[in-house]
Amino acid sequence: MGWFLTEARSPSADPRHCVVSVLRTRDVKTAGAGVLMTSGRLLTCAHVVNDALGRHLFDTRHPGRETVHVTLRGPSASVNYATRVAYWIPPRRRDGADEVREKDDHEWLGDLAVLRLDSVPHESVAAPMWQPMAPGQSLRAWHGSGLSSSFADVRVKTCDESIGYVDGEPTGMPIGPAFSGGPLWSVTDNAAVGLVVAHIMPPADPVTGAARPFSSQHVSRRSWGIPWQRIEAELRGAGAGELLESAEADPDDPALPVLTELIEGIMPSPVLRGDHARAVARRCGHGHPGGESAPTPEEFARLLVTDPRALAALTEVLRRPEPAAVRPLLNAGQFSPVPRLLSPDEHRKLHQTLKSIPAATLARLPEAVRAALPLAAAFPGDDSPDGYLDHLERLGGDSRTEGEGPRVPALVRVMEYLAALCLPAQCARLRLWSDGVAKRLGIPRSALAERRSDAVDWARTQAEQDVPLRVLVQVSRSGEDRYRLRVWCDEGAGPRQVSTDGEVTFSAAKAARELLRVLESLHQASPSDRRPLVEALVDRAGLNLPIDEWESFGPDDLVPGVLGAEYPLVVNCPELLRRNERFLPDWRRRWRQLDTGISLLFADEALGLREIYGTLMDRVDAVRVAVDVPPRLRDEVVQVCLAVGVPIVVWDRGLGRESHAVARMSGVTTRELPEGVRSYRAKTVHQPRAFPGRPVLAWADPDRTVPQLHLSEPQEGI
Repeated sequence: MGWFLTEARSPSADPRHCVVSVLRTRDVKTAGAGVLMTSGRLLTCAHVVNDALGRHLFDTRHPGRETVHVTLRGPSASVNYATRVAYWIPPRRRDGADEVREKDDHEWLGDLAVLRLDSVPHESVAAPMWQPMAPGQSLRAWHGSGLSSSFADVRVKTCDESIGYVDGEPTGMPIGPAFSGGPLWSVTDNAAVGLVVAHIMPPADPVTGAARPFSSQHVSRRSWGIPWQRIEAELRGAGAGELLESAEADPDDPALPVLTELIEGIMPSPVLRGDHARAVARRCGHGHPGGESAPTPEEFARLLVTDPRALAALTEVLRRPEPAAVRPLLNAGQFSPVPRLLSPDEHRKLHQTLKSIPAATLARLPEAVRAALPLAAAFPGDDSPDGYLDHLERLGGDSRTEGEGPRVPALVRVMEYLAALCLPAQCARLRLWSDGVAKRLGIPRSALAERRSDAVDWARTQAEQDVPLRVLVQVSRSGEDRYRLRVWCDEGAGPRQVSTDGEVTFSAAKAARELLRVLESLHQASPSDRRPLVEALVDRAGLNLPIDEWESFGPDDLVPGVLGAEYPLVVNCPELLRRNERFLPDWRRRWRQLDTGISLLFADEALGLREIYGTLMDRVDAVRVAVDVPPRLRDEVVQVCLAVGVPIVVWDRGLGRESHAVARMSGVTTRELPEGVRSYRAKTVHQPRAFPGRPVLAWADPDRTVPQLHLSEPQEGI
């Protein structure tokens, strides 16, 4: 690159500065290691990220916008940074099944994660070269702490395209916990050849779990890692091929000569050019020779068609001293496929603002995109927020502008629509961000104000749309596998009763058939692209009724009809709140905080009901509780939560502990829980071993009317 010192991979990269510490969120201790790929991207194992976030090691779900904290060690200082997952390749079994079994599977595929730094590193560090792994190589691995003494020397014993086994030397430190995700470094070639993944531990006593006395027959100091051959293939398969290409200017880039000429005209003086170049380098995280030196106009232009954010950073620098130079530079940049819309600072501020937006609101980003850009082509690939933002930055502006003035970029327009869905404080932050970008680009205030007004009008129509359909069914037992039903339909105007005879009893199969008939008739009367919500009204004794498992499959049916697999089904126990009416204001207040309130997990079986009650009185902002304790305590905890006005409670009515279903639902946003539970129940139909849970979702919306019920007499009080 010449004058600008970028993070290009170097054969002289210092491995001490390439190893990254990945930290646990809960205690800030080391979860594992990682390795620099570029100045802003890190590579580690997916199971290290899961451990850092307090999830199950082999959880396959994308972490979304969860923050992963890391430590980078530069030549002069160690600095902590926040990162997010840019590419996620979850662990997968070699036979293609879903989740890796921790105790049964000794090898697996996938297990890679690329993390993106939220800010520019304080120091520029060269990334390592990569080479294929091969048998016989002498390698070195580092503990995630990065301490100078925490290295282990190993030798490659076997290696194929998927896995390489390494044995440690008999002296020194062995590979062990918190080495995972770090590079396997070829000392001879000064290059990385793979990542540490797992260590084969000595056999343990099956009763006590303690290590058995050493025997020469035991496997000793053996570990395995992912060779570079598979890392490269997995990254390309995940769409991360950009990380594997060297950052060099294309000599045939049509923007290069135009930008060179513009820079020569805007900054004819080497002193002025040096000042602006140092400012751009600082913003983009690049090094430079220092002193009073300056790049040539061609060197400056090559940076602008190599670093995607350099052109935006330059216009940021020139906006005040040379405002007339901004538009010609941006116009010239449109000839190149490299430059992105945002400067590094604008990109960082946008992501910080989006992190403050509740997950339920951010989940509406695709909706905002469709409304703001109705004529845009379908978005390819990644449908995560980061995927949308990356694609939006590549799109141009809309067609409505004043004369020959600049157009409002697609990303800015979408952020205005998202802001219109947000609470006032978050809306203000997004609008301030849009104002700053528009000012740098020279967009007239009137043009942005028009798009902002469009967004407000759209958000208002969204708020006025009809509420989702629902079917309410009061279910009461009437003997073994016999139930009485009373059914109401609610198209938005309140419940209207559709069954009057509460004395007829049904078997589970016939009850399912009856409810499916009502749901089908509701679809016909009020067509909607959303499935109606089924709300089962039960008493305390009916909270664990397996209503979602009721199935109708007669001899003339082509397909089965499993109620909870086809429709989002929740339970509601009005009895509990009716008998504890002093908590009605708490119930309404918690519901109003649905998008901003906290979630609680009760998983300690040593907790008593007084501790549960005290916690809920203390955390008045708790809108959602997950319960994962033994059945003898579970039902009492659930009822206390509902009685004091917690509107949403999730539990598993099965008999086991550490519920798979409860763990999976922890990653679902609150408003999406009914659909998330429905999806899990559908998976239990065709993958019962992989999805063994029996989730129950209690859902009490104070804004939706519940009919007057004939409730049973109270038993003991809560």
